[in-house]
Amino acid sequence: QVQLVESGGGLVQTGGSLGLSCAASGSIGSSNTMGWYRQAPGKQRELVAVKNRRGGTRYADLVQDRFTISRDNAKNTVYLQMNSLKPEDSAVYYCAVSPCIGCRVDYWGQGAQVTVSS
Repeated sequence: QVQLVESGGGLVQTGGSLGLSCAASGSIGSSNTMGWYRQAPGKQRELVAVKNRRGGTRYADLVQDRFTISRDNAKNTVYLQMNSLKPEDSAVYYCAVSPCIGCRVDYWGQGAQVTVSS
């Protein structure tokens, strides 16, 4: 059984920075892609950024120049550095593990709240 334990997030003012981390316990097997999705109230869950073991990365257009995803393969841990935050970035951020970039998510974290005040 895989568990994803998230940490980080919180409240920040517009233009500020926050970081998230997610550690996977248990074997994630062939699920080689880890990353982040987010869901704001009343909206669908959307991809933020994902990264596979070989370094392949996909970002949402809205965060491309402001967020950076990184991972430590040995620790099965993925990070998200969020800079120049905007109120529209406010959401619950979910860690996710999937077999590939663009594949259906196999495992979800519990979610971490990110709130950006104007």
